[in-house]
Amino acid sequence: MSLQGGVSMAASNTDSIKPPVAATSQWQEVRHGETVTDPYRWLHKKDDPKVIDYLKAENAYTDAMTAHVKPLADKLFQETRARMKETDLSVPVRRGNYYYYNRFEAGKQYPFFCRRPAAANGQDDVNGKEEILLDGNALAEGQKFMGMGGTSLSPDANLIAYWVDYTGYRQFRLQVKDLRSGKVLSDTVERVTSVAWAADNQTLFYTQEDPVTKRSDRLFRLKLGSQPEQVYYEAVEQFALEVGTTKDRAFVIVHAQSTDTTEDWAIPADKPTTTMRSVLGRQTGHRYDTDSHKGQFLIRTNRNARNFRLVSAPVATPDEAHWTTIAEHQNDGLITGFEVFENYLAVAEKSQALNRIRIYDFAKKNWKTIAFDDQVYLAMNTGTPEYRSGTMRINYQSPVTPSTVMEVDLASGQRKVLKQQEVLGGYDASRYEARRIWVTARDGVRVPAWAVMKKGVELNGKAPLLLYAYGSYGISMEPSFSLARVSLLDRGVIYVQAHIRGGTEMGEHWHDDGMLMKKKNTFYDFIDVAEYLTKNGWTSRDRLIIQGGSAGGLLMGAVTNMRPDLFKAVHAAVPFVDVMNTMMDASLPLTTGEYLEWGNPNEKAAYDYMRSYSPYDNLEKKAYPAILVTTGLNDSQVMYWEPAKYVAKLRTLKTDNNPLLLKMNMDAGHGGASGRYDALKEASFNFAWMLDQWGIKE
Repeated sequence: MSLQGGVSMAASNTDSIKPPVAATSQWQEVRHGETVTDPYRWLHKKDDPKVIDYLKAENAYTDAMTAHVKPLADKLFQETRARMKETDLSVPVRRGNYYYYNRFEAGKQYPFFCRRPAAANGQDDVNGKEEILLDGNALAEGQKFMGMGGTSLSPDANLIAYWVDYTGYRQFRLQVKDLRSGKVLSDTVERVTSVAWAADNQTLFYTQEDPVTKRSDRLFRLKLGSQPEQVYYEAVEQFALEVGTTKDRAFVIVHAQSTDTTEDWAIPADKPTTTMRSVLGRQTGHRYDTDSHKGQFLIRTNRNARNFRLVSAPVATPDEAHWTTIAEHQNDGLITGFEVFENYLAVAEKSQALNRIRIYDFAKKNWKTIAFDDQVYLAMNTGTPEYRSGTMRINYQSPVTPSTVMEVDLASGQRKVLKQQEVLGGYDASRYEARRIWVTARDGVRVPAWAVMKKGVELNGKAPLLLYAYGSYGISMEPSFSLARVSLLDRGVIYVQAHIRGGTEMGEHWHDDGMLMKKKNTFYDFIDVAEYLTKNGWTSRDRLIIQGGSAGGLLMGAVTNMRPDLFKAVHAAVPFVDVMNTMMDASLPLTTGEYLEWGNPNEKAAYDYMRSYSPYDNLEKKAYPAILVTTGLNDSQVMYWEPAKYVAKLRTLKTDNNPLLLKMNMDAGHGGASGRYDALKEASFNFAWMLDQWGIKE
């Protein structure tokens, strides 16, 4: 590889700061008869010191260009920290003879995972002796990054399996701790993605990812103290594996999932060496998931039910001929999941971009709906470990209402608030308001959105507005509460979140209409929402900033190419912007498993369509808005070189004087910094940069 140019940067004062100039290389490839060049291909080589030097130069340039916003970033950080109850604990939840909770201590980055014995009457004893199961701060000691993948308790509650990532690359190491002795066992496994215990308290099932593709393609059985045995290998590249247990702990369930198809296998938890048995086999287009209840499988299925229905069937004969429908398919309501109890069933649904929960009484065969009156809110099951519980936990919040843990009586449907997130510093929800917005897209489809603002903000086109969206993978964006966002609202900023096609906020068709050969609907919806906001007095083009991350970063890149005149500034976080080079490389994590979401570029029609919107491939010589790109060197989902190449190429084409900045966390991955304070500092910097673009200095 021959490199021309180099990395250069001069910085004496703000006026004279020059951006780094990326070297170029000779690289080309023929795709469907088209000769494709990529002068920044050399940035793919992470182990090349020249690559690291270039990325450090970009960080230095960003530091120099944003030195003036750092005092504001520090102020935002302190504001948000002052709202945070730094020493706090979650609402304890019962499992067996203990109540489990997480707690934070002031000044510490990570939580403590704890439990205490239940009182004689089964209630939580606040004076019970605390046992620290895991100390996240101790696990992170001496590490630049620490990400907890998950934990799993053995049925007898004497052992805890946990898996931790120290790189940001989401590469987790499994370990097991004996809670009686406090010792960590010698059983250690790398690249673990999910774990489930058998009933004997000695056998673990786990899934493991491929070291290159990061696809979870293998299932192992591990008898503690012995060598693991491979139980299953998933050969089909579009599928990934996950393992868990049913709520009643009767079965270990192995779940294989692609974008449009799933398959479940069941293993009796008390017979872990039994050959796993497929519940309903695998049929293209059939998606289902399984739990068990009193000798029946409960199955959420999309067979003849686009938005899913819920059926039961005998464990011995779970095929469709033996199905009994419990929850019918609804055209206006998507069944997103369910939680089974001994006497009740809780079904989570999404309708008109809002959540609702319905409770089914097995004995009475009737339904109760847990409904909320607010225009905009989030309500969801948080998981109740006890199968025999007569109550369930839900979380309620809204853009103006802090996170609230509620207990729902399954028999009556009555709700009781157990705890609401305490916001220090005199936060008053009545000072803010949230509104629903419906925007008619260019093809006549109504797109939902919501806005939150401080009361009194005039819709005269002058307000600064931050528009956020995602729109991929069938993932719904939720109207949650944010401590950090309050600092924007208090400065007169309107925050809007658009439920554009590609998610499932309006049902499965919403995802279908924003993927594959309909992907551009996602971009059109976003642009149409932005146009609506500017035409109806919410903001103006010179006051509109947009934000999105990961696949939402692709959205940012696409709409900025399409309509650079529409936006004041753009924050693209860990953005999937080099679509073609990624999707043409089958060895990368974000490739073969994604064909069913984006298309297979080895097919000419799909290639041409993806090529037509790929942000990196459609950069042009024209004016662009101010752009901040943030990412992590160890990102496993979107390779660091995607945003790095995007910025390098755009620098050679943009005809404006607006800032173009790359900020790369050299120690983190897709989720950014792992500690709560470090993550808050990153968010504060991003907001400070936006405020500066709006001309808000304090």
